[in-house]
Amino acid sequence: MRKLISSGSPFEKTMGYSRAVAHGPFCFVSGTTGYDYQKMEMPEHVADQATNALSTIEAALKSAGFAMTDVVRATYYIADPAYSESIIPVLGRVFGDIRPAATLLVTQLMKPEMKVEIEVTAYKP
Repeated sequence: MRKLISSGSPFEKTMGYSRAVAHGPFCFVSGTTGYDYQKMEMPEHVADQATNALSTIEAALKSAGFAMTDVVRATYYIADPAYSESIIPVLGRVFGDIRPAATLLVTQLMKPEMKVEIEVTAYKP
């Protein structure tokens, strides 16, 4: 059974994607940036962006019947290597005990205000 999850972001319809797709025991959460979707604003600080992204991811997982503790894979994209120092404590607070397999990449993101993007895969047998 395939279930599409939306966060209500206008980007989902415009770009033609789902915030998450749950299929069987898996939930695949799309790359998620740090927008505050209530205000449609992007915080300036990368740690705040990471916090927002993780909150959006957690809500998507919950909507699909999963939890952050089900995350088995995480990919982090940052626009500047220096941002790692600011996001590592945020990631540690969320994933310190969960410890998914993870990759951190430095890359250019879609818009200049985007400093971090996070995607995860969750598994619940």
